[in-house]
Amino acid sequence: MTELSNLYHIDYSAWAQRNAELLRSGNYDALDTAHLLEELDDMGKSEQRELENRLTILLAHLLKWEYQLPQLSDKWREFDGRSWRSTIIEQRDRIAKRLKKTPGLKAILAEIIAEAYADAVTLAGKETQLPGTTFPAACPYRESEILDEDYYPVGHD
Repeated sequence: MTELSNLYHIDYSAWAQRNAELLRSGNYDALDTAHLLEELDDMGKSEQRELENRLTILLAHLLKWEYQLPQLSDKWREFDGRSWRSTIIEQRDRIAKRLKKTPGLKAILAEIIAEAYADAVTLAGKETQLPGTTFPAACPYRESEILDEDYYPVGHD
């Protein structure tokens, strides 16, 4: 194990700084390539996880909007879904920023939506106490609707 490889385990910040210096100077043979590749893989996975988490929250709120809001509005006239709307707006904003900063995620957005939807159904079911069978098995929203800041699904009674 090289000195630089050992530094990775002891002082990550110093390791990163040293690798940056080596890259700038063109001293590629001295790089800790194995750990650099590992870090690059993790960075991509981290971006995907963040996007999936934000989509899970957004999709759960769209489901609540569609399947629970009409019931709550009938029971409590003052309930207008304002807090849900705030969450939907915030998640769409954060998703748009993430996709702008990491445009490569757009290529796998449909896959991430499908994964997030399963978790969104579970979350919406827990929060609404509606049975999971209330919600469609597959995501009912098109990608364009999910990202459209003006889209809110029509409620079901």
